[in-house]
Amino acid sequence: MLKPADHDAYISVFIPEVQVMLQKLRAIIHAALPDAEETIAYGMPAFRQKVNIVYYAGYKNHIGFYPSPAPIAHFAEDLKGFKTSKGAIQFPLDKPLPVTLIRRMVKWRLAEALKQ
Repeated sequence: MLKPADHDAYISVFIPEVQVMLQKLRAIIHAALPDAEETIAYGMPAFRQKVNIVYYAGYKNHIGFYPSPAPIAHFAEDLKGFKTSKGAIQFPLDKPLPVTLIRRMVKWRLAEALKQ
């Protein structure tokens, strides 16, 4: 895939069911980061406020959420039941997004980033 121009262009290439989940995740993040700029970084949609705060991406069977390693470690107990790696969380397409958890992680990540 060529580097998308913006979040809308990135989301538009996915099937409708994935588009709906990507738009919902985008809205959750935007609500938690109202002052952040939407950018594209590493070929993925990102939210930037002085630094890149979080990224997200669509896949065939899940939505990838990339808040950096620290929030994943901090919220490890809440993330049980989700596939995670050092810097990524997979949200399955057949389950609702954990809205409250995502919001908490985004706000925590912002506070962490602004301390640096």
